[in-house]
This record gives sequence, C-alpha cells and structure tokens, in this order.
Amino acid sequence: MYSTVVFRARAPLRLGLAGGGTDLSPYSDDYGGAVLNCTIDRYAFAFLNPRQDNRLVLKAKDLGEEEEFDDPSGIADSKLALHRGVYQRIIRDYNGGKHIPLTITTSVDAPMGSGLGSSSALVVALVSAFREMLDLPLGQYDIARLAFDIERRDLKLSGGKQDQYAAAFGGANYIEFLRDDRVIVNPLRIAQWIGDELESSMVVAFSGQSRSSKEIVDRQKSALETHNEAALQAMHQLKQDATEMKSLLLKGDIEGMGAILNHSWISKQATATGVTNARIDELFEIARGKGAYAGKVSGAGGGGFIMFLVRPEERIDVIEALNAAGAIASPVKFTNKGCESWQVKLAKR
Repeated sequence: MYSTVVFRARAPLRLGLAGGGTDLSPYSDDYGGAVLNCTIDRYAFAFLNPRQDNRLVLKAKDLGEEEEFDDPSGIADSKLALHRGVYQRIIRDYNGGKHIPLTITTSVDAPMGSGLGSSSALVVALVSAFREMLDLPLGQYDIARLAFDIERRDLKLSGGKQDQYAAAFGGANYIEFLRDDRVIVNPLRIAQWIGDELESSMVVAFSGQSRSSKEIVDRQKSALETHNEAALQAMHQLKQDATEMKSLLLKGDIEGMGAILNHSWISKQATATGVTNARIDELFEIARGKGAYAGKVSGAGGGGFIMFLVRPEERIDVIEALNAAGAIASPVKFTNKGCESWQVKLAKR
C-alpha cells in the first residue's frame, strides 16, 4: 500500500446585481466599467489526480463527457475547451512545456448557460488546483487575470471580465474595469443584518432554458463598436446603477435596490436583442403576481437564472408559483470566500 496526493479546488458562482455588461471591451476600455456582484453557495470544482502512466484524461462529470489521450499532444483536439486551455497554458508558462500525466475531473453546481459565471468559475478552479499542485506564486488578482487570458485570449471565448474576479475573490464586491486591463476589486463590508435581510428577500429561478451568451455578447460589442447611441446610453446607465446600488446595499435599503434592479433590467434589454424572451417574460409575470417587486436575468440574458427580490414573508409564495410553472426556484445563500484549493493523501492498494 502507498499513498498518492491529489489536488482539489473550488470557486464560487456569482449573482450580478448591477453593472453587468460594462466589463466588456470596448466599453470598459473607452469609458471604464463598474459591476456590483456577490458570490453564492454554488461552486465549480476541479480535481487533479496524478497518473502512473503517461496518459491525460479529461472528465466533465456534469456534462457526461470524458476524453483520454495517450499522446499529450492530442489534447489540441479536445472538445473540453476549458480543460484544454488551462492545461496548455499552465504547462507552457509554468512547467517548461513538460507534460504532466493527470486525470482532470470537474463538475459545476449549475447547468451550462446558467448566467451565474459558471464557465469562468470553472477556469478559476482549474487554475487554483494547478497552483496548489505546482506551488505557484499566484494571488487572487493573478488567478483572475490568468483565467481571463485563457478564456478570452487563448480560447477566444466571448465575454467580459467580472466573472473571473468574482470567483477568485468571493463575497460582495464593487469591481472597476479600467483602461489597459486594469481591474480594481473593492470588497464591501456589509453589516450582518443587511446580508441576512437580502438573503431572506431573494429568490433565484432557473428558467429551464440554457443559453450561450456568445451571440448576445457579440451583439452588445458590435453595437458599441458601431457607436450605437441607444446601446451606449444603456451601458452608461448600467454603470451608474452599479454605483447607486452599492450605496443602497451598504445602507440596507433593499427596496431601493429593487427599484434599480428593475430599471437596470430595462437598460440591459436595450444593449442587444435576445436579452429577454417569452419564457423569461412569463416567469417575471408569475413572480410579480405572487409579490416579487423586482427582478433581472443574471448574466448576458436569453435564459439561465433569474433573480427576484420579494418581501421575506412572501418568498415561499413566489418559489412555489415559479416551481409550479416549470422553473427551478429556490432561496439562495451568499458566501464570503473566493477560490480555495487543498491537497489530500489517498491510500492506494
């Protein structure tokens, strides 16, 4: 019997409260963006198990996907783009290009296209697991920047910057996106009673429709690049909403936050077509009919998760009505920790 060391990591998913979309280029490059978000008790997990043979095995448990490569160069053909992107970047930049035989296993506590930043959280978890294994000198900013580079530059996946920083830092953050890829994360010190009240006032519901954010994000970027005035003014409003909602959150004015949530949702729909659809509109009407006074889709839109604000006494009514309509609705709990990694010794017989 001998022992082997395995490496594990997790990164939290997030809810975007205000400012989503202003972290996209070219808007953040030209005008500076600002986002208010908070992480929740749903995670992306990454596990690295060293192998005795020379194989590389990639598994995405939540997707039911598994790939094996006898020759590590075969990973270039992998359909699991996030696994491939992180492995190739880590090997190239931090291991002198030398192959590491591994089984890389992942899972995520939300369906694909959830709008909770799950793809970026998974990349952050993978980077964090490799940091643990190779003892890399990477802090939270480093992990978030590397995850962003892998997703947006190496893999050329559409999207902004907020998800990587939310997953790396965790908690409630007001994040500023400036020129030259500069990012400033401002953690918010929220009084316990305010966090409790906001948790008790919130319902999240999976619409039943997964969506790819690529088309919506690409339309938003195109509108900005062509100087579409309506889209630009909507982005300005979303940025202002993030600043105002931060102040209301720190004061504990949950109903005031609801007013901003509502007109942010209107502004978001003006940034591109496809942000809402008939199913999302139906669920909004059902929730409002049971007492929800504010809501918006988390992420780019088009499907995924919707979050609602309700008076705590009416939260169960909203949850039951949404579930009866075929959504998957539940309370949500906030978390204060960002990505975490650890190692475990396992006995082999």
